[in-house]
Amino acid sequence: MDFGEVEKSIGYVFNDKSLLQRALTLASADGDNNNQTLEFFGDAIIEFLVSEKIYDENASEGELTERRKTIVSDRALEPVSRKLGLDKYLIKSSSDTSNKKAIPSAYEAMCAAIYLDGGIEAARNFVLSTLNFSRQSKAENYKGTLQEITQGQGLPLPVYERESTGTAQAPMFEVTVFVFGEKFKGTGGNAKQAEQNAAKAAIEHIKNNGIITAIR
Repeated sequence: MDFGEVEKSIGYVFNDKSLLQRALTLASADGDNNNQTLEFFGDAIIEFLVSEKIYDENASEGELTERRKTIVSDRALEPVSRKLGLDKYLIKSSSDTSNKKAIPSAYEAMCAAIYLDGGIEAARNFVLSTLNFSRQSKAENYKGTLQEITQGQGLPLPVYERESTGTAQAPMFEVTVFVFGEKFKGTGGNAKQAEQNAAKAAIEHIKNNGIITAIR
């Protein structure tokens, strides 16, 4: 592996190159010295640093929680990880070809590796310089928007039922949301994405059919 190329991409030079290698090593390549525990640790570090960044915004606890979820979700981390090229540097077995979770997980593992190598300031610089903290429009949070619609109309909250239809290597979820006396389906590579797509289908239905017009 060209460590220099990876370090240039992430903007950090490791003192301990073994941490860098471990952050990019999947369990399919090494059952012992892989990035799974780094992923676990990195997830907590990223949540802390994102919370630190946004905590003094003029928002309620619930709004901050949802905003943090948006920033640190696999859906958000995957394009960041790809932009850094981490998907290209992953060390894995030749048969490991469809592990989508590995891409956002590589970002989490890299954050933990940087923290262990250079401390909290190094990790903070990495997170703040790579994650997208821009506010997404409310329409993109379809699940939250659908809940606001039902609450505003004094209707029962949406109920979500999910089913896993994929495999461990290629997970796929199908979610059905029950709302307005009807049901709407959505699919995705993870449960959250499937829920968002189901909620989006419900919102588009009520817009197109004029059931409720006052949707912000």
